[in-house]
Amino acid sequence: MASHARIRKRKDHDEVRGPGGAARGGADPAGEPGRRQAAHGDQGGRHRDLRHVPALLRRSGRQDPRRDAQDVDAVPGAHLARAHGRRRAHHPLELPRHHVLLQGRPRACRRLHHGRQACRADPAQRALLCSLCQAGQAGVPDGVINVITGFGPTAGAAIASHMDVDMVSFTGSTAVGRLIMEASARSNLKPVSLELGGKSPLIIFEDADVDLAVDLSISANFFNKGEACLAASRVYLQEGIYDRFVKKLADRMESWVVGDPFDPRVNQGPQVNKEQYEKVLSYIDHGKREGANVLTGGKPCGQRGYYIEPTVFTEVKDDMIIAKEEIFGPVMCLMKFRTVEEVIAKANDTRYGLAAGVVTKDIDVANRMTRSIRAGVVWVNCYFAMDADCPFGGRKMSGFGKDASMHALDKFLAVKAVVTPVYDSPWL
Repeated sequence: MASHARIRKRKDHDEVRGPGGAARGGADPAGEPGRRQAAHGDQGGRHRDLRHVPALLRRSGRQDPRRDAQDVDAVPGAHLARAHGRRRAHHPLELPRHHVLLQGRPRACRRLHHGRQACRADPAQRALLCSLCQAGQAGVPDGVINVITGFGPTAGAAIASHMDVDMVSFTGSTAVGRLIMEASARSNLKPVSLELGGKSPLIIFEDADVDLAVDLSISANFFNKGEACLAASRVYLQEGIYDRFVKKLADRMESWVVGDPFDPRVNQGPQVNKEQYEKVLSYIDHGKREGANVLTGGKPCGQRGYYIEPTVFTEVKDDMIIAKEEIFGPVMCLMKFRTVEEVIAKANDTRYGLAAGVVTKDIDVANRMTRSIRAGVVWVNCYFAMDADCPFGGRKMSGFGKDASMHALDKFLAVKAVVTPVYDSPWL
């Protein structure tokens, strides 16, 4: 069924409601605090992200110093892990609120000279955060964090190809990740860590709790207005749950509110800029032309601003463009499957490997899926569940290298073997 959003003018912005539904305001649509993320995709995420940053920074500072030097019993000597001297991080487009601090914490805690190219979509935010670190308010010594503002083809290219930069960490598109690796190969073969795009599957089995499955699919697709590399835009539903899921999802989306992201009653704000707005709409048009059915959304919202109705496609085929390419916007694709073997093949039939989700009550099925899906993180009966001790990073064309956990330190360390002869030792 097609969706026709109702737009109501309120104060100085357009508030868009789902087809036939009244706004829920600040109420939790699921009636449970744990499901508030789906109700307040942008509002809840902002405060939750920032609240976790201080704890993550403190935890990184307390990580085991024994990583710097480890005794080796088999050889009379030791090997040392020393930090790369100068490293740079590039952060385009996504999650501007706290990502700069989350990725910076392991570098800073390992005493690195930490440079950063600010995102072209939000340079002011990143420059402000870093300036606060150096203004005597955060205890960060001068020269540890440095900000370079500019565009990728100029500032970014100069950093990636510079002979005195020892390491580059990049978060962004797969296409730009390729360019950074090429620049490294042409210059000083500096190590590169890449956190790139994704086309993650969310796999829902027929024994799953339908309400939980709908909540997870909404948050996994429409959090941050779909502009998340982890977005699970491929939702696979076992045939026995498909019709119930579709009906409940359509009912839930009727109360979804698009509008000013500073309004606590709003679930979804605008796309980051005009370029991304037009790109998402072009993917929606592709889906319609290829024969997918629009369950909800499918068009812009309001008379001004880069607002797009949250769009859900049904009857999507695996070879459609919307099922293969990263959209980076509020678009969900629903597809059916019958068996575990079939959905494993479908989930892995992608060039990406960043994340995946599995919703089931069967622990045997969950274990098989987590071992079979080729992705950097697989969530079971949850999504976007992150922790400072949980490694995060992709596989295949989603990149390599880990953020968070002790594994996040590895890419910033260079192992050195130091061998010293020991004469007249009673142990030799």
